[in-house]
Amino acid sequence: MDSQTSKSSQPSQSPQPPHTFQVDLRGLVDLLSHHLYSSPKVYLRELLQNAVDAITARRAEQPDAPARVRLYAQPGALRVEDSGVGLTEADVHTLLATIGRSSKRTDRIADGIQEVRSDFLGQFGIGLLACFVVAERIRVVSRSARTPDAAVVEWTASDDGSYTVRTLPQEARPEPGTTVHLVARAGAGEWLAPERVLTLARDFGSLLPYDVRVGDEAVTDLPAPWDRSYPSPANRRVALARHCHDLFGFTPLDSIELNVPLAGIRGVAYVLPSAVSPAQRATHRVHLKGMLLTERAEQLLPDWAFFVRCVLDTDSLRPTASRESLYEDETLAAVREALGTRIRSWLTGLAAGDPQRLAAFLSVHHLGVKSLARHDKEMLRTMLPWLPFETTDGQLSLEEFALRHPVVHFTRTVEEYRQVAPIASAQGVGVINGGYAYDSELVEALPSVRPGTVVAELDADTVTAHLDAVDPAEELALSGFLAAARAKLDPLGCDVVLRAFHPLSVPALHLDDRAARHEQARAEAEEQADDLWAGILGSLRGSAPRARLVLNHLNPLIRRISSLGEPELIGTATESLYGQALLMAQRPLRPADTALLNRAFIGLLEWATHGEDGNS
Repeated sequence: MDSQTSKSSQPSQSPQPPHTFQVDLRGLVDLLSHHLYSSPKVYLRELLQNAVDAITARRAEQPDAPARVRLYAQPGALRVEDSGVGLTEADVHTLLATIGRSSKRTDRIADGIQEVRSDFLGQFGIGLLACFVVAERIRVVSRSARTPDAAVVEWTASDDGSYTVRTLPQEARPEPGTTVHLVARAGAGEWLAPERVLTLARDFGSLLPYDVRVGDEAVTDLPAPWDRSYPSPANRRVALARHCHDLFGFTPLDSIELNVPLAGIRGVAYVLPSAVSPAQRATHRVHLKGMLLTERAEQLLPDWAFFVRCVLDTDSLRPTASRESLYEDETLAAVREALGTRIRSWLTGLAAGDPQRLAAFLSVHHLGVKSLARHDKEMLRTMLPWLPFETTDGQLSLEEFALRHPVVHFTRTVEEYRQVAPIASAQGVGVINGGYAYDSELVEALPSVRPGTVVAELDADTVTAHLDAVDPAEELALSGFLAAARAKLDPLGCDVVLRAFHPLSVPALHLDDRAARHEQARAEAEEQADDLWAGILGSLRGSAPRARLVLNHLNPLIRRISSLGEPELIGTATESLYGQALLMAQRPLRPADTALLNRAFIGLLEWATHGEDGNS
């Protein structure tokens, strides 16, 4: 191959002209409506944002400039007028002809005046693009306030991606500002209906700082309810309660001021009048510089504050691309902590100065406060006299219970509490039911905020130790009965002991603990496993005490059963007592326990009818 051929085969090194993306506007609008925005209604928010930002830009140069936004709706069409900064023909070509270009990204709003980004809400180009979600044609007529002698410019665009630009005589718009005309696309006319436009404008723009009207109807309602002056605190509570009912549909138990100047936040948190699940994420209304950003802000407050609903206005939080939720960043984390501190301060204030309102609140939302107190020792210390716990002495606070009992016993499950509560109470042993959410954690944390308090988990050994022993001679006389009873329950992993305790009406008590249940489950699994797994499970055998059936020697039924001479009848009676004790403890029954109950029931029926069969 010669050099000429070789040279011609080399790739060309000459620069290639750049290519541009071809944007399918209809496809982009479909993407916006189905994936970015939650509803077509956001089109009106975008129009209001554009108008408010235009007024803000003009007032940065002309502080006395008018600040008006007017919306005129009719079936199938909408006109929005603002007294903002307006656009020149060059602005139109630069900002509206390029998808995604923002008028707020210019370096200057006027000669020598640098733009303050935080003063603006949205992006003009994206805002108009969002209008194609409901409109098939958009017409913008604008006159610049910066260039008084500039011509009025008209930009008309269709949802197929085509647009035209032309200039009009100044008489077409005598005053600076912008007018946007929308013509509804097929099937979207309802979004431009006068009633719908008024409802959406009030929802989005009630806190906007300028004069906004739909026709003759006022949209803005300033100052915000939490910023108004009232004759008295009682009048303020009534007014805020009415605002909560209008906004959220419920009358609150109380309202909490959310004034955090350093975070640029003003608002109020309303306390729900009924209990809700801690797993249910609360949603809040957040306004950004007066414009409603979202009604479903979930990450605004700490998880423990699920008992309030907030409405607030902020100028510091950052919206996501759709401007329908909050961006999770350091600022939001700081705001969340500050609002949590404010709610904690409200609780502390109630504890110190208004115990009646605090008691009303805790009767509904004690679970939320307990969740907070787990991680906040100061809150636990403050709430000690108030938080209710289920105990063998009734509903008491930890503080009052600890004053009554030198040792604070507790159980970790509701089943364990129900198992021992009647017996422990009769023996003078105080027990707290720690089986409900957060309760056992709070009981264990008690010594950290109340030094000297002794806390102990109640187990089977502790309960048995508080029961009176039977006279040795009497127990020896019943050794045959006890041996037969133990032999019957031994396959179930349960021992039989004899004690004397109150109340007399309880014939038998089934006692075990988590270690005993774990060992019982391991033994059952070992019996059913193959040789390999049986060996592995066998190596895990523990030394935990077995479950025990405590027979009450003071109970008349136990005395009669212990005098039986038939070993088979003793066994049946023992199984019946075991099953009845399990049922009284409200413990889940294993298949072996269910079979035992059926067997004991049939056995007792057979013994009851034995005499009749013999006489027939």
